[in-house]
Amino acid sequence: MTNATPRSLSTRAALFAHELVCAPIPADVLHLARLHLADAIGVGLAAASVPTHRRLLETLLASHPAEGPATALGLTGARPPAIAALMNGTSMHSLEFDDTHMGSIVHGSSVIVPAALAASQAHSGTLESLIRLVVAGWEILVRLGQASPGGFQRRGFQVTSVGGAPVAALLAAVAKGLPLEQTVAAAGIAGSQAGGIFEFLSNGSNVKALHPGWAAHSGLWAADLAQGGMTGPETVLEGRFGLFNAYANDGAAGAAMAGLLDGLGAEWRLLDAAFKLYPCCHYIHPYLEAAESILSEVGTAPAIASVLCKVAPGAALVICEPWTAKQSPRSTNEAKYSLPYCLARILSGKPIDLDAMTGERIDENAVALSQRIQWEPRPESPFPEKFDADLTVVLEDGRRFHRYIEQVAGSAERPAGENAIERKFMGNAERLLGERGAQNAWRILTAGGDLAELGEALVIG
Repeated sequence: MTNATPRSLSTRAALFAHELVCAPIPADVLHLARLHLADAIGVGLAAASVPTHRRLLETLLASHPAEGPATALGLTGARPPAIAALMNGTSMHSLEFDDTHMGSIVHGSSVIVPAALAASQAHSGTLESLIRLVVAGWEILVRLGQASPGGFQRRGFQVTSVGGAPVAALLAAVAKGLPLEQTVAAAGIAGSQAGGIFEFLSNGSNVKALHPGWAAHSGLWAADLAQGGMTGPETVLEGRFGLFNAYANDGAAGAAMAGLLDGLGAEWRLLDAAFKLYPCCHYIHPYLEAAESILSEVGTAPAIASVLCKVAPGAALVICEPWTAKQSPRSTNEAKYSLPYCLARILSGKPIDLDAMTGERIDENAVALSQRIQWEPRPESPFPEKFDADLTVVLEDGRRFHRYIEQVAGSAERPAGENAIERKFMGNAERLLGERGAQNAWRILTAGGDLAELGEALVIG
């Protein structure tokens, strides 16, 4: 979008975010941004209906009771922007039901939406300006992840939160109307708050939900600090101690992202983002599809002798290793990242839905069937550009069934369709808003309305 090529990556990203305030955006990109915004809000509302997560929100509210201009999903009243962003991002990610961009492995909406929503509500934004911020955030964050495909994850960091912090800062700064220099400073400041490690996999803890919430929260604070005169490094991404080197150990990622930024405003990466159709790790989804396809042929809950999953090594780090632990998850939160457990439920004729994945009890029958499931690496997998699955099921009568899913449903290649996205939103939002309230929120988000009206529609009680 710009003719000049500024010195740093964060400066180029900041220029794009500023220009997108009024620059042309294709109609299909804007409409898709509305759907991702709605999907994230629906998931956040559903999370706030889960008793264990609601206790967390109420504890945060008790510690931070101040009122403000920003909506905190599932709670009454409005909160300070940074606190609302923390709560909403944590809610949107807590169910493992939020969207994903495949090649970059970013859960874009769970960090972009809470940051953009809170900043927009705090600074007299409109629903249109909010949607433009959502587009800007996706376009930048996806490119950050694509610059080092799987690099952050291999080092044990989640790119959503590490990269999300400076991107959230850019969005907050634009919403505040900060000049370019302070916008770039905000991204640099947020880099010093970046984090989010995968060690939660060791014991099934639910701290991963915090990752995008903290990144969004950090971005809001970074913009405030920049406005107050704090400075940050322009080379927060590509510098010697920047995010690419420090978190991905990838000295080539800066140059890669520079090339990716060349496409800003011409190549719209939001169009490649995928909606989730099950509340569990996205890597597991194509295996569930494959299992459902086999069940449609052989009937419900067949007698299974053995199951073999061939898995991309990058995905296996999260959903397969260590396998004995994955076969016997200790909580439903840990089960969200267990390929054998989720697969066993589907093969038993049971759903992977919110009730199953947020309850306090593990399905022991699924654990028992998990012992018959094995995996092996599939190095030829196109992961992470595609989330594929190779599944073989052998029945006790000797019949063998094989399915290969090349790309997960809900992706750009196999879109979910707006009706399915609406059904998902309604099922999630109705838990707190009721049917009429959920319908009203969907109408505002997808067909028209203003930001104040949206805030009123999302108030509980």
